[in-house]
Amino acid sequence: MVRGDSGFAREEIMSWCEANQVDYLFGLARNSRLQEEIQGEMEETRKQYTETGRASRVYKDFFYKTVKSWSQDRRVVGKAEHLEKGPNPRFVVTSLKSAERDAKSLYEQEYCARGEMENRIKEQQLHLFADRTSTETMRANQLRLWFSSVAYVLLNELRRIGLCSTEFSQAQCNTIRTKLLKIGAQVKVSIRRIAVCLSSAYPYKEIFQLAFQNIRKAYPMLC
Repeated sequence: MVRGDSGFAREEIMSWCEANQVDYLFGLARNSRLQEEIQGEMEETRKQYTETGRASRVYKDFFYKTVKSWSQDRRVVGKAEHLEKGPNPRFVVTSLKSAERDAKSLYEQEYCARGEMENRIKEQQLHLFADRTSTETMRANQLRLWFSSVAYVLLNELRRIGLCSTEFSQAQCNTIRTKLLKIGAQVKVSIRRIAVCLSSAYPYKEIFQLAFQNIRKAYPMLC
């Protein structure tokens, strides 16, 4: 399934997906016709907000076609919402049938997950240097991106398994790097061994030890 914001809700893209059996879920820019379609739901959410003082949300499932640009009717889900700042209508267009995804789960679970995925992409780009692609050749830039991707996979596994029961279970990669992995240490080299001595004053040593134990349990053959 292809997900995207309203910039992707174009006839060329949607018709290609339909012709090639690819499902899609795109944001849809609101207009007067779409807002009129959920006018009743918007009034309902306004009344609910007035009564409770809390954000109210109602969904409506309907079919819609633009006046000129779309070749056919398509399923649209409208989110009628009233927040503290006022009304907040939103729309998505999809090829998924209502029998496959009801309006609420389609928007909240399928479409909103796109925003969370974008956060993870930004996490790799900003915190693990996926944007360092300024070398002369495409091959070198690709190698840098591979290194960044491998680093993200490793840190995500550390977060998911090693840090699952700690205060870092939801931490971003940059926080894990700076607080958990960047540790001052003394390196002592002898004839038979190399010893790395970590500081006894390291504030996250208990979490470090717990993460190591969790990894050993999950991957006993690697430890």
